[in-house]
Amino acid sequence: MFDDYRDLLNVEEVCEILSIGKNAAYRLLASGKLHCFRYNRVWKVPKEGVIEYIRQQSSAGIRNAKLSSKDKI
Repeated sequence: MFDDYRDLLNVEEVCEILSIGKNAAYRLLASGKLHCFRYNRVWKVPKEGVIEYIRQQSSAGIRNAKLSSKDKI
């Protein structure tokens, strides 16, 4: 999936990968949860940063699912 993208992504590409809108992407970038930097007023996001963000969110979802299943017992 990620082979089609360059090592540095722009906001539009981040939106495409994460299936989110531009406003959500800019909030994510501003929050610091996604590794990124600005160059000449343009956000640049390392592809590895997006992959790491997805891994973190996936593991957080798994932990939350395990916690909620324990509550049902």
